[in-house]
Amino acid sequence: MQNTIFRAIFALLLILFSFSHGIAAPAVEVLGKDYDFPNKLEGLPAKLSDFKALQINSFTTSDGVRLCYWEAGEGKPIIFIPGWSANGAEYVNVLFLLSKHYHVYVLDPRNQGLSQQVDFGTRISRLSMDLKEFTEHLGLKSAYYCGWSMGAAVLWGYIDLFGTKGIRKAVFVDEPISIYSHADWSEQERLDAGGMTTSPERMIAAFTTGTPTNSLIVDMKAMERFMTKDSPYFVNSESFASAFIKNDPNYLALVLFDHATNDWRDVIRHKINVPTAIFSGEYSNNLPSQRWMKSVISDATLHVYTKEDHGDHFLMFKNPIKFTTDLRAFLDR
Repeated sequence: MQNTIFRAIFALLLILFSFSHGIAAPAVEVLGKDYDFPNKLEGLPAKLSDFKALQINSFTTSDGVRLCYWEAGEGKPIIFIPGWSANGAEYVNVLFLLSKHYHVYVLDPRNQGLSQQVDFGTRISRLSMDLKEFTEHLGLKSAYYCGWSMGAAVLWGYIDLFGTKGIRKAVFVDEPISIYSHADWSEQERLDAGGMTTSPERMIAAFTTGTPTNSLIVDMKAMERFMTKDSPYFVNSESFASAFIKNDPNYLALVLFDHATNDWRDVIRHKINVPTAIFSGEYSNNLPSQRWMKSVISDATLHVYTKEDHGDHFLMFKNPIKFTTDLRAFLDR
């Protein structure tokens, strides 16, 4: 009995030591238990412990916030920046598939996933700085970068502040270029920018507390597609994330107003000078803005997933086999 207690205490101390000293620990140890995925899918782990290479690590930012990240694999580095409210657990299938070819990282933003919850630095510009400090922590001179949803905005902020010197190739997945739709825009301007709300406050309430709204005020298509659990891959990753990640909507809400009111058209038009892949789909109302982005970036490729391919805001999680295959083809070309 005493030996069992001693081993448990030792394991806990090891995990705490690993987090505080930047030493990676196996995901099963950090999360405290194994996990059986609901669907048994060919080519993917049946339980978390089958993914032996998956590790969870952390570092501390210059303003004192502990950020966690998930990593697996060896080779050229690729960094994923999750969207609003998302986390590395949701990338478990993507991590597994890509770790056979690259060293893959997923950074949990502040107030999301396993990262620390704080009431400061809740702006896209600070999240972009967190991304820069993350790459410095890793000691990377260059890497591939993939931003999904709000993560794309974080990457646009990074490019705006620091340029593209350390970016080998950039990938953006289905993010509006300006969430806020200005009253004096033409309909074509709104489509090109991806405007999806005329009231950031109403959007925040709808996304964080479920306050009723209508499509003239807030485009809820992405939320509707999230609720449509029409892919066993998506069911697995979302179930896994739900089992271990407990987000606080009060902290999640803090970044949303800043996120909603940024307009990134100037950055996209003038500052992206590296090979770029853009992913969207037929279910996504963001598709017109992704077409505009492709038209103004000189070396850009647009992937439009069909409805049969689960071409919505969550395409990389609903169809990870196709996404990672297309992504590899772009990165390796």
